[in-house]
Amino acid sequence: MDIAYSINGVSIRLTYERWYHIIENHDDLASYFFDVLETVEHPEFIMKGNKGTLKATKSMGKNKWLVVVYREISKTDGFVITAYFLDDKPKGEIIWQRN
Repeated sequence: MDIAYSINGVSIRLTYERWYHIIENHDDLASYFFDVLETVEHPEFIMKGNKGTLKATKSMGKNKWLVVVYREISKTDGFVITAYFLDDKPKGEIIWQRN
């Protein structure tokens, strides 16, 4: 298990069990484990997700965006739900943006 800290200072867990589940469904992410953690810690922007989740987003180059969906369940604990790549900049309600 590895931990990243969200912009709110909450430790966000990424267990190996969850990672294997993610790459079973998104095999293009297989070599991006540390990029997922980095995106939680240093996103370009964060969007509001469904049912209280947050989406940390980072550009990975031309027409490639990494989105990491996570949940903060308390002021000190949270976990990664999933991650995926998009070909276009994600659309949605931005709740935080890097200056």
